[in-house]
Amino acid sequence: MKTRSGHSTKFTLLGVGVLLLLLLNIALGSVYIPLSAIFKVIAGDDSIREAWTYIILDYRIPKALAAVMTGSGLAVAGLMMQTLFKNPLAGPFVLGISSGASLGVAFFILGGSALGLTAILQVHGWGTIIAASLGSFTVLSVVIAVASRVRDAMALLIIGLMFGSLTSAVVSILAYFSPAEELQRYMFWSFGSLGDISWAALGILSLCYCIGIGLAFSITKNLNSLLLGDHYAQTLGVSLQRSRFVILISTSILAGSLTAFVGPIAFVGLAVPHLIRQWFTASNHWTLIPACILGGAVLMLLCDILAQLPGLPITLPINAITSLIGAPIVIWLLIRKKKLLF
Repeated sequence: MKTRSGHSTKFTLLGVGVLLLLLLNIALGSVYIPLSAIFKVIAGDDSIREAWTYIILDYRIPKALAAVMTGSGLAVAGLMMQTLFKNPLAGPFVLGISSGASLGVAFFILGGSALGLTAILQVHGWGTIIAASLGSFTVLSVVIAVASRVRDAMALLIIGLMFGSLTSAVVSILAYFSPAEELQRYMFWSFGSLGDISWAALGILSLCYCIGIGLAFSITKNLNSLLLGDHYAQTLGVSLQRSRFVILISTSILAGSLTAFVGPIAFVGLAVPHLIRQWFTASNHWTLIPACILGGAVLMLLCDILAQLPGLPITLPINAITSLIGAPIVIWLLIRKKKLLF
């Protein structure tokens, strides 16, 4: 009872934190908008300035919702990877999904003109998203094919890392022969951005997000069994092959779709599961998955607020902010050498 009560308090704190940071994320920026004006715009009040209405409805609310889905989706994907591989340093991108997206975007931006991809994929500004999605799907297909033949999870982890190295090598070759303008475009994409997402794109991202999170909840019992070891999980009737397949699909959908729409976001999927485990002192995924959803959203909203540099006309790359916050957390965890519930 005491543990459940403690968890309820922590869930409440995380929920309140998400709501407060969501409102701050919408209010703060190069132009400060009072909370009263935000509520009036959401309620449909036409008396608010037209510029404020446009900023709130067409820019800041989609950006804030994208931050929530990005943080929570990557955190859940990272949690599943750490459980599957029993490795505290595994993250949502260890399978090479992000590298696949980067390769797709590299072909589109750095080699698009030469290969004729620019004219094919450039559909109303969706070219980069389509290219990243195709790259992620290609790597996903290869990983699923390999997973059906490889039974050892550690071997699958190594293969995923090798895919990442291979795609990075191809990107480097493309970058070497690309002009400065195309290199700059690719670099800006690699920084990650939550502010370039439209309501149409947000709708597609929401669908992918819900499918990925739904799959994660559907195998919660199997994730708990995997913590006890593969052999023990099998004695409980858990199909290791099916569990691994669903985990890979869920992680790939979350990591692949989020990378395609907002770019590669570092450290969120690696750091949040550790922070949640230590704060909740739990290993039950019925507790960890909802906690990671809220914790990831809190961290991503906070990073986005810091990246906006409220009151200034410039915005820092969101990927740089998540790395500045995430890297010290991971270093601190390693130095402490605490047991990470594996």
